[in-house]
Amino acid sequence: MPIVVRIDVELAKRKLSVGEFAERVGLTPANVAVLKNGRAKAVRFSTLEAMCRVLECQPGDLLEWVDEDAAPM
Repeated sequence: MPIVVRIDVELAKRKLSVGEFAERVGLTPANVAVLKNGRAKAVRFSTLEAMCRVLECQPGDLLEWVDEDAAPM
């Protein structure tokens, strides 16, 4: 998938568990796992805003577009 989710990186930087993060954001741990593992089909802006608020980061820190057609370097 060309969109890579980097929630796990930001959680690790802050030594924050999925459970604590889920509680602060207002999601279930299962839904955080779906987002974290890149299985989500969509993310509400309100959820993205809450995640950025909790992690004190920008949306680009959590989501990255990767060109799958580009040749590896």
